[in-house]
Amino acid sequence: MDRAVIVEKINDFLVDEFEVDENDLSPRANLKDTLELDSLDFVDLVVAIEANFGVKLKGDDFEGVSTLQDFYNLIENKLS
Repeated sequence: MDRAVIVEKINDFLVDEFEVDENDLSPRANLKDTLELDSLDFVDLVVAIEANFGVKLKGDDFEGVSTLQDFYNLIENKLS
């Protein structure tokens, strides 16, 4: 799966499932501050990622992930 598809899928479910404003979806957007995702949202996000991409994520995977770009990179790395 190429990066553009990964970005599009992630952005789509952030807008649809988490009601994130599409205008806030920039690679530099902070997941907690800009996108206002809380700890319960992260649990739902992990479930959505696993369902959409078929990868397993653990808490350790999120170390160093603070921006949307970091998150795209994490998923891309998990898929490769």
